Parts: sequence; structure tokens; C-alpha cells
Amino acid sequence: MPMARTLSTLAADLAAGRTSSVALAREALARIDAPDGEGRLAFVKVHREAALAAAEAMDKLRSAGLAPSPYAGIPISVKDLFDLAGEPTPAGSVVLADAAPAERDAPAIARLRGAGLVVVGRTNMTEFAFSGLGLNPHHGTPASPYDRAARRIPGGSSSGAAVSVADGMAFAGIGSDTGGSCRIPAAFCGIVGYKPTAASVPREGVFPLSQTLDSIGPLANSVDCCRILHEIMSGAELSKEVPASLKGLRIAVPQTLALDGLDAHVAASFARALEALSKAGAIVSEEPFARFAEVARINAKGGFAAAEAYAHHRALIEAKGGGYDPRVRPRMLRGRNQDAADYIELVQARAAFIAAMRAEVAAFDALAMPTVPTIAPTIAELAEDDEAYTRANLLILRNSTLINMMDGCAISLPMHRAGEAPAGLMLAKAGGEDAALFAIAAAAEAALSKTR
Repeated sequence: MPMARTLSTLAADLAAGRTSSVALAREALARIDAPDGEGRLAFVKVHREAALAAAEAMDKLRSAGLAPSPYAGIPISVKDLFDLAGEPTPAGSVVLADAAPAERDAPAIARLRGAGLVVVGRTNMTEFAFSGLGLNPHHGTPASPYDRAARRIPGGSSSGAAVSVADGMAFAGIGSDTGGSCRIPAAFCGIVGYKPTAASVPREGVFPLSQTLDSIGPLANSVDCCRILHEIMSGAELSKEVPASLKGLRIAVPQTLALDGLDAHVAASFARALEALSKAGAIVSEEPFARFAEVARINAKGGFAAAEAYAHHRALIEAKGGGYDPRVRPRMLRGRNQDAADYIELVQARAAFIAAMRAEVAAFDALAMPTVPTIAPTIAELAEDDEAYTRANLLILRNSTLINMMDGCAISLPMHRAGEAPAGLMLAKAGGEDAALFAIAAAAEAALSKTR
């Protein structure tokens, strides 16, 4: 695996002339092209000529003292559901291959380009972002970097984004998160993934799964990388003040649902992570958070994702349903089971849940739980077994979905030891508290680094 480099380190190297934007772009493209690598599965389209041209332009601007930001010229990847000017937006499917090209970049991507970041290509994803596993029958599935001979799932739906970062094919990836789609692949690929407060980053120009739950977030090599990218995409400068320590911070570990069914490796990694936070001065306590049990009841008829995806797709399914992933189409069709009264009741139930959770979370500085209860299963064990696929999908999405339902913000940090199967520690807060969460996460990252 290539040594992970952060955006701040790369910015310093660019400023000092130790590297160039063109050199970074060529490095990323070489890793994409590596015959023994995952590039052909992680990317659905590579912007080779455009990336090199943009990198060359950024080098010239920097030499003239006109670089638009310290991060200008750093290669990033973009999930296949973002509009990029002049291209269709297939969203991991084949049924939109003939769609009209986008007239302009999605605002989140336009802001990144405005800062000079270089898009190297569009990354693979679960079709229409409707699964936490990352399998794609149309384009194939890239493997998690761990135990690559066994070919374990990368997590989804931002599968290619995570693999592109883990393998050094990009220095950050831009994804979306409706029920965990930035955090799950980050956890399985050993990197950091951020789910912001949903309303903080514009979602225009992003192919929707659920207009209620969708959020736009980064996957990268550090907490600071994710903060930098979130600031650019949200247009809001967050406080850069980071706690010198975790001393006195109140961290709650929910006992309802979040710890059910942990495998031995995740349980051991989580216990070690909590011990590291405690040693660093955090006050870690076990708390019921019994309302988490309400989420399954609220979503009993498919929840927002099924209802809103069906509303968006029903005409397309009627016309081209045979071209859909056979595991995605039935989940969308569950939306037919909800009538207007069901949907209104769903909206009201979520509003009540958000209010109750905001009050309960307010007593603590952050929640902590495993991002995913298990290590990544192999692609093979899920590829042909629909029952195993459904079971794994529900389990893998379970913890992260809780935060989307409460309209919170959350981050997944690596909590495993070097050489072990990747496992993620999720820290979360109520919506609108992104700046505070980044500060806490940076302090937690420093504490966890001592255990790795």
C-alpha cells in the first residue's frame, strides 16, 4: 500500500517546490493504470488528459503566485453521481448511459475546482447509491485493500471513492452518505470518512437517493483532510481550534442496537479505542439511548429511501427496469407500499425522533460506536446469495443509519492496529455541530494513533 499523505502535507510540498501538481497527477494516474491494481474497478471513467492539463495550469498559477488555494493541483476522485460538465451522470447504472450531459458541475464540485483541486475521474459505486456493501454488477466491484487475495467488499455506496484513496489513486474522494455511504467504505478501507449535517453542503447536481437523508461528504487520509474539503464544499470556514487533549470531554456509548452482533475483532478494536480515549482524559460512559430502537419501526415500510427513490425512478423503471441491478430495483419498488398518509406519518415520526435525540445527545460532547459491527465479508460470499446480501446489508448499514435519521453529523476513524482488518470508530453529534465534531475527532485521532 502507498504511504498515506494528507492534504496539508501535500500543500506544504507544493509550496516548497518538493513536488508539482503534474507529478502528483501522474502518480495518481499511474496507480489507476497499474495492471495489478484496482483502478479499472474503482473508476468508471478516468479524466486523464483533463487532469494533466488542469495540473499543468495549477503549476503555472502557483509559480506566478496565483494559486487559488494551498491545495490547488491535488488530485481527487468524484463519485459517479455528481454532475460534471459535459458528461452524463450515470450514478453507477447503465440505464442512464444515454442521458444528456450535465450543463455544469454540481456546486460542491465547482467549489473544489475553484480551489484548484484536480478531478482525476469518476468512481464506481453501488447502483443509484442504494446499498452499503459496494457491489456493482455492471462495472464490477473493487476490493478493500485488506486481504486483497480474498477480495473483500469495499463498502458502499461510495466504494470506488474509498478504494481510490486507500490505493493512492487520488488523495481524497468525494462521496455521498444517505445511510452510511461515506463512513462504511472508509471503515472497510482503513481511511477517514465524513458525513456532514445534510443541509451544510449543496446537493444540487447530485443524483438523489433520498432528498431527505442525502448528504455530501469526503473520504480521505485524515480528519484534517476531511475538514479542509468540507470547508470548501460547504463554503463555511470552521473553527480550526483543536482541543489539546480529550480531557473532560463526555463521550457516550449507546447500548441500544449499536453494540449488537459485534464480531470479535471489531469488539476488541472498539474496546481498545475507548480505552485510548479514556487514557487521554475523556469521560466515557455507557448510556441507554433507547430511542434508537424506534428507527426500525419508523422505517418498517422502507423509509425515506424507498419512498423517495421510487418517486424519482418509477417512470425509468417502467421504461428500463430490466437494466437495473436486480438487488436495487426491488428495494426501490418497496416505495409502492407507502401511500401519502404513510409518508406524512414518516415525516412526522422523524421530526419527533430528531427533536428527542437532539435533547438526549445534548448531555454529551459526542457519541461513540463502531461504524460497522463486522469486518468486511468477501465479495464472493455475497455475490450469488441474495439472503446473505440482504442480511449483510442491513447489519452493515445499521449503526450509521441512526445518525442520518437524527439529522446528525458523524465521522469514521480507523481504530484497528496496523496489519489488522480495518475497523472504524464512529463519533457523532447533533446536526449543525460539524465544527465541534471535527475538533473532537482530531483529538481522538491523535489518541488512537498511539495504539496503532
